[in-house]
Amino acid sequence: MNEPKILLVDIETFPNLYYAWRLWEGRALDVIEFSTICCWAAKWLGSSKMIVRALPDYPNKAGKYLYSPSAEKSLIHDLWKLVDEADMLVAHNGKAFDFGRMNSQFIKHGFGPPSPTQKIDTKKAAKSVFGVDSNSLDNLCQMWHLGEKMNTGGYELWKLCMAGDPVAWAKMKKYNAHDVVLLEKLYLTLRPWMVDHPNVTLYKGDCAKCGSLHVTKRGTYRSAARVYQRYQCQDCGGWS
Repeated sequence: MNEPKILLVDIETFPNLYYAWRLWEGRALDVIEFSTICCWAAKWLGSSKMIVRALPDYPNKAGKYLYSPSAEKSLIHDLWKLVDEADMLVAHNGKAFDFGRMNSQFIKHGFGPPSPTQKIDTKKAAKSVFGVDSNSLDNLCQMWHLGEKMNTGGYELWKLCMAGDPVAWAKMKKYNAHDVVLLEKLYLTLRPWMVDHPNVTLYKGDCAKCGSLHVTKRGTYRSAARVYQRYQCQDCGGWS
């Protein structure tokens, strides 16, 4: 059987631009530009190759970074192709943000739904199992000694990117890629604990979490109606 293709992905977006009567009002009078994906980073689980793309990576006759439909469409198309290839998609806060934002950009630029994938949200997984004060990618990774996010300097970096600053764009891509490095570490740490992780044995191996062949029988599990043999993976530690 083949290995499952597991794609780890993280997106960065530009803010909405709109007019409002008052500074404290969130109600838009006229939208100038809707929020869009400006940069994304992804890697296949187990691969050392990081794939990072941003708006300036594509031809743009208008010489702009924010209002270029052609560059934006090319950026989204390359992301669509990766997602379409994946068996499983991993993102932090993916179900509340990344997955939906990607789909909204796919339909905006005329792409159909990518092939169905199983979605894994590391934030949702952490919240369902652990009681911590913050489930952000940065805080979880720091608490569990996996690393920490890069300091971007805040919104100023996004402003400089929107103004076309090449140094800012280089920093944005580096920041985005580093998030995926952290995401992979967090995913591998959480995977044995995930009760609803997709069944990897449908692709390979005996461990439902990581596909390892090194599983041992460890007692039984009793549901309301049946008794099941319990197994534990000797590689990732997960139970099935």
